[in-house]
Amino acid sequence: MSEVRATIEIDAPPEEVFAAAMDPDRTPDWVSIVLRVEGRDPGELRKGYKMKQRLCLRGVPFTVEWELTEVDAPHFARWEGRGPARSKAITENRLEARHGGTHFTYTNEFKTPFGPLGAVAAGALMGGVPEREAAASLARLKDLVEGPA
Repeated sequence: MSEVRATIEIDAPPEEVFAAAMDPDRTPDWVSIVLRVEGRDPGELRKGYKMKQRLCLRGVPFTVEWELTEVDAPHFARWEGRGPARSKAITENRLEARHGGTHFTYTNEFKTPFGPLGAVAAGALMGGVPEREAAASLARLKDLVEGPA
């Protein structure tokens, strides 16, 4: 599995950041590769909650079905996803209160299809795109939560 990790400081309490980051309807507002949410379970987030997202990376749209496998609001959430050709992803959001704000750590592990050959091909095609997209997404979350400067 490949891993991407990004962090950011957000000038808001963890409860506020967690609410924005975990709201499925707001995901396209800050996650740069999410085009839309195509479906989600009703009600509050809970272990076992599912949603389907349409994503686009390097101009290629695809769908991922996510399940919330762990949640400890407002400090931690883990989503496990399945995409095309048996690809898999795990995203984790960790939030720590720091100096009146929130230290937000985003981790994404992903497994490309077709074993080692697929991983080599993905590396050649993707380059540093996942890292740049993660950093851009966290900057957008910061702007979303903190509001206009």
